[in-house]
Amino acid sequence: MSPKQAPFGTWKSAIAAADLAQAAIGMSELKVRGGASYWRESRPSEGGRQIIMRRSAAGQIESLTPNGFNVRTRVNEYGGASFEVIDDSLLFVNFSDQRVYLQKPGAAPMPITAAGFQFADFHYDATRKKVLALREDHRAQTLAEHGEERHEIVWLDPFDHRGDQNGSVLVSGADFYAEMALSPDAMQLAYLSWQHPHMPWDQTELTLARLKPDGSLQQRTVVAGSARTAPLEPCFTDSGDLLFIDDPNGWWQLQRLNSGTTKATRIGEINEREFGGPLWNVGQRSYVQLDEHTVIARHSFAGFDRIARIDLNSNQVHDFEIPDSEIPWVSFSDMALSTDHQGNTRVLMLASSSTANPAILALDPSNGAFEIVHQPVKNSLAERLISKPQLLKFPTRPDAQGNARDAYAFFYPPHNPDFAASASEKPPLLVFIHGGPTGVTRPSLSLARQYWTSRGFAVVDVNYGGSTTLGRAYRERLHEQWGVVDVQDATAAVDYLIASAKVDPKRIAIRGGSAGGFTTLAALAFTDRFNAGANYYGVSDIAALAATSHKFERNYDVSLVGKPDPARYRERSPIYHLDGFKEPLISFQGDEDKVAPPEQSRAIVEALDARGIAHAYIEFKGEQHGFRKAENIIRAQEAELYFYGKILGFEPADTIETVDIKHLKAPVN
Repeated sequence: MSPKQAPFGTWKSAIAAADLAQAAIGMSELKVRGGASYWRESRPSEGGRQIIMRRSAAGQIESLTPNGFNVRTRVNEYGGASFEVIDDSLLFVNFSDQRVYLQKPGAAPMPITAAGFQFADFHYDATRKKVLALREDHRAQTLAEHGEERHEIVWLDPFDHRGDQNGSVLVSGADFYAEMALSPDAMQLAYLSWQHPHMPWDQTELTLARLKPDGSLQQRTVVAGSARTAPLEPCFTDSGDLLFIDDPNGWWQLQRLNSGTTKATRIGEINEREFGGPLWNVGQRSYVQLDEHTVIARHSFAGFDRIARIDLNSNQVHDFEIPDSEIPWVSFSDMALSTDHQGNTRVLMLASSSTANPAILALDPSNGAFEIVHQPVKNSLAERLISKPQLLKFPTRPDAQGNARDAYAFFYPPHNPDFAASASEKPPLLVFIHGGPTGVTRPSLSLARQYWTSRGFAVVDVNYGGSTTLGRAYRERLHEQWGVVDVQDATAAVDYLIASAKVDPKRIAIRGGSAGGFTTLAALAFTDRFNAGANYYGVSDIAALAATSHKFERNYDVSLVGKPDPARYRERSPIYHLDGFKEPLISFQGDEDKVAPPEQSRAIVEALDARGIAHAYIEFKGEQHGFRKAENIIRAQEAELYFYGKILGFEPADTIETVDIKHLKAPVN
């Protein structure tokens, strides 16, 4: 059957907004204990609740978290490393009260910590029968004395059921701690620390400490980190050597510090590839030690991941090749070593593909074979419906010295085999701006993108200057240039696609969340390239953000914009450049967001209303930074499509609840 001819944007798609909510079932924090694998899994249909799942060595899968509990820590607001397995029991943080609970088999979880603290990154020491943990002290007395929460590394007694302990402090003094690692004999501790105003991808220190038998500190030595490096992911080998990731050559690479030495050496000669990634969530793991001589690791460039075997003796690197007949996995995280019930060694990891939903994979390191061991959302979308990513490398604004520079993006052309537009029509373009802004967009399957391409939109997802997987120099393009470089790169991507005759220059929209929301607002305020925008919990006033931000990001504005300067902050803040806002905007916001408080979105909406600019605003009750409830995910997606239909002049095939668009004028010609 030949495709039906219909204008772009009006195509009927098999991908509904409800599918996006189901696809939002995410997995994180994969770990292996005693032959079984454990991970955290989200439940959008249950208000965004997070639960712990377990897969036995024999392959049986079960949920462990009882109703009424939500496993999620608010450490650094972005969380991570929220649970630990202790023999046959589970230790976890409950979101509503941020207390740590111990859950024994067949029994209700019992709290072991007092209120007023937040915990994460648990490491059970079987010899001392204690748990090492990262603690944030949020007590009123601490806030009054220090002006902010205090970070410390503490020991917890997981078997103390009085429910009022707050931990025994082991390490304190730095503004932040993260990424602890205990040696196999539990006599050495490695950890990261950093100070205001730095972020953990700018400058951290890696400390190696020796412990006494009672668990107290004996000696501490900073073994890596400087004003120009940011170590990540420390891990001990079985022999006591320390592995970690660092970027002294401008790229995050694996390093090895042999026991008894003071200078680390680089592992694996992979130039212009990055291991690890920015420490937004604690507890990341992008490599695992297979044996005393071998590491299995993820490395990346421009958002594409590969898995490699690295020989620690010869320093040789061998990438595992996935046969063409199999699913093209392109993104990997949370690696863990496992042994199945037959005694076979496997490397487990969370993985994403450009054509399949996320899954837990098992890699056989002996032959490179991959096997799906769990996939919470099965592949219901036929590959024929998927728009495949195309990596773009395009020229952008030269640097301050006039040197030419390139930027990167993934382009997804409109694709739906049941429909075709007329030969004379070019598709509307949606420019996706990822959050962070120290982050990266990857070419994994995203129904949030396919939702648009299957309706006749082209999508470009931009890895603007400041993004990761491209080295420190690329990451530092955004240093003091937030609202400038990111906007220039987004605009350059649009110019490149227009020059390539791939999109309609009169129907260009830009969308983003969090930091991506800021770039969206800045692009609308400071350029005339875009015809509409969608702001998801974005920043409009940098000074207001700095004044209300949580501890982790309290000084993020210093690296992004520069030392606090009212004139500069005002110059970069979209809220103060309303004369530039001539194009329609729809905004979405959670009323409990502490990262980008709702006052930010409300302020920009009030300003648009006062100027008579077409806009719509939807605020979701009970949502924080990012939407987790299925009904809100659905509403936001459909409302954005409805908005573009009214602004760009097309009628969606979907039946959508009306959106109140104020000051609506004639659509774009």
